[in-house]
Amino acid sequence: MSECPRRPLPQPRSVLPNNHSRFRSAAVFKSHGYCLSQALRFTIEEINNSSTLLPNITLGYDILDTCSEPANLHATLHALARKGGQDVQLLPAFQHYEPQAVAVIGPDSTQLALTTAAILGIFLVPEISYEASVETLSLKRLYPSFLRTIPSDRQQVKAIFLLLQHFGWTWVVLLGSDNTYGRAGLDALHKLLTASNVCVAYRGTIPANSDASNPELHNLVRILADVRVNVTIVFSNSRSARPFFEVVVQRNITGMVWVGSEDWSLSQTIWQVPGIQTIGTVIGMTVEKPESVMLERFESWKMVEEGAAAKCAGTAEAGRESGGSARLDCTQRYTSCRSLTAASNVYDAQASFNVYSAVYAVAHGLHNLLGCDSGACSKGTIYPWQLLQKIKQVNFTLYKSRVSFDANGDIRKGYDIIMWNWSGSSWASDVIGTFHVNPDRLSVDPGKVLWHTKDGQAPTSVCSKTCQPGERRLQQSRHRCCFSCVACPLGTFLNRSDPYGCQACGLDEWAPAGSEACFNRTVEFLSWSEPLSWALLTLAVLLMLLMVALAVLFALNASTPVVRSAGGKMCFLMLGSLACTCSSLFCYFGEPTRLACLLRLPLFAISFTVFLSCVATRSFQILCIFKLNARCPALYEAWLRRQGPVLFVAASTAVQAMLCLAAEAAGPAVPLRDYGAQPDRVVLECAPSAAAGAAIGYTVLLSAGCFALSYAGTDLPAGYNEAKSLTVSLLLHLGCSAAVLCSQGALRGRVEAAAKVLGALGTVGALLSGYFVPRAFVILLRPQQNTAEHFQMAIQAYTRRRAAA
Repeated sequence: MSECPRRPLPQPRSVLPNNHSRFRSAAVFKSHGYCLSQALRFTIEEINNSSTLLPNITLGYDILDTCSEPANLHATLHALARKGGQDVQLLPAFQHYEPQAVAVIGPDSTQLALTTAAILGIFLVPEISYEASVETLSLKRLYPSFLRTIPSDRQQVKAIFLLLQHFGWTWVVLLGSDNTYGRAGLDALHKLLTASNVCVAYRGTIPANSDASNPELHNLVRILADVRVNVTIVFSNSRSARPFFEVVVQRNITGMVWVGSEDWSLSQTIWQVPGIQTIGTVIGMTVEKPESVMLERFESWKMVEEGAAAKCAGTAEAGRESGGSARLDCTQRYTSCRSLTAASNVYDAQASFNVYSAVYAVAHGLHNLLGCDSGACSKGTIYPWQLLQKIKQVNFTLYKSRVSFDANGDIRKGYDIIMWNWSGSSWASDVIGTFHVNPDRLSVDPGKVLWHTKDGQAPTSVCSKTCQPGERRLQQSRHRCCFSCVACPLGTFLNRSDPYGCQACGLDEWAPAGSEACFNRTVEFLSWSEPLSWALLTLAVLLMLLMVALAVLFALNASTPVVRSAGGKMCFLMLGSLACTCSSLFCYFGEPTRLACLLRLPLFAISFTVFLSCVATRSFQILCIFKLNARCPALYEAWLRRQGPVLFVAASTAVQAMLCLAAEAAGPAVPLRDYGAQPDRVVLECAPSAAAGAAIGYTVLLSAGCFALSYAGTDLPAGYNEAKSLTVSLLLHLGCSAAVLCSQGALRGRVEAAAKVLGALGTVGALLSGYFVPRAFVILLRPQQNTAEHFQMAIQAYTRRRAAA
């Protein structure tokens, strides 16, 4: 134990439990721990020599060994011993308890720090660790007086996770040392990864206190080779990591990416493993690199100490040679602490700066507690719990590094992301990125990354390749990262927030197969403005103009035999009904409305029924005159006397009107948006009615009756015989109707509406051509046939032909 001069009161002291600072043999000496104890001495001397920080106050210290649990417990009890005594006094309350030390720096081991923090927390003695990073120590209800100048492993786990995300590594192996540090870090990392899109192919534990001959290590490395993962995270202390990497080298595992935790990433014991440069790319987490100014000052101080150590050693040797009994303890000036400014000793340099920051945190807490800002510090009694409150509130800068603690006692500090760089057998580490806290953010400089792979490119580590846009993942095992890709079906899309399920589009939206978004459906109806509509409307208008022309022509020649044989005044009713039939076609154009849907079927069916009824009446009358009158004259007289033509037309029209009314009552003809016709379109149409088929069927029945009557008059006189042309017209009408009915299942939307219009135009055109146009032809171009004499000759010829037969 070494102690510097102290002033009587106040006498605040800090205790540094540190590995192996009492040296019994070279075999157990740890140079890293010795360098940290030297850093403590350097810092305290610097503070004691300061005129601004704790003026006129001299800090004292005890350096105690913590090489084992018993030694660590002894050091903790030594710090808690009552001031001026050697016992730990248990009081009901500790507000007025004065222990031997008012603050503790250390220890470096997580396991030892858990014990120390639990005991010191009872007495609220501030403890600042420089290397214990386990997240559990942040729990203030268990460790109320624990603080640290190394970031919590919670931050390190976040940094590793963001690093995996940055490079797109989703298929990894987790390995951890079999101690509190490794198990806690592994648990936190596994919990974070499993809650994200990163899958853990294998999780294993590196056995503690083993060497390269341990069968468990060989089995672990064999499993690591079998899982075929390109990225392995090793959350371990350096003592367990060394034999593991020795086995990795022995089994010739190469080309892998190793992500290391802070404890071994810069450890000399790891990168000095023979052949380790062949294992692949090593990326590690390290505490932010300290400023070189502090390290240079530390080196200068050590050079002075080494000179004094040489003198000390010479004096001791002279005393032994002269046989004297004087023995000098020179361990405090041991000269094997390596140069911290060398690149290979960054690990020691960072830990030394953590010790430097911890001691300064205590000093600033004391400075504030003693009211030293006025230039003179008070000389009252210092209780540990008072100092703890002040240390939690410190906020100062050391060589551009901010020192302050959050509510959990964790320093607000991030990490450097380093990569091992080999030049032959020479080792170095390059900082390729940083991780900052509050808020958490990771940045990597791609220009500094040097991949130790065959092609020099960043390796991939995925269980399954990324699916193409619009393909969902079909999980094949318990790991979410192992999947096959299946394209989203028609009408669904892949939401990036859920890569495992396809979502249905909205009612007015659609998506092709394998889509990542939905699109608005095209609203389809037979618009007035499109060319197809113009063509159909032109035909309809021309037919209506033809009807007007025929009506005028027949009106001017109403007394001629041709017009009278065609039906006389009934011709105008027939032309009017055809005009109404043609006008019903306008209801098929434009966006369907309630009125258009209501008029479409009744206007067509009723007006067309009127026309067919007139044709049937006229055909029946001619048959009666030439064929049935001689056999049954009473029938024709009764037909004329009781206004048979008028009654038949009225009755058949009334039946059709009733059918249309029933169809409307059974299924109202309202505008309908049909989403099932086409996947990318919404068809606007009138709702079809099952009862509407009865009205259409009735017109077909009338058409068949007209066809039968006209066919029966094929041998009538020439002036009354339009059977051939009318038969052909009715056949065309029936054919058009059949075509429209058959196309209803195959055609939808605007094409279906156009087909119905075209079929109706074909029917109207055929009937006009078969019934009226031939008579107009006779009136205009064969006037000699439009005389009573011509019709009398035709009747006489028919009579002679019947008599001869």
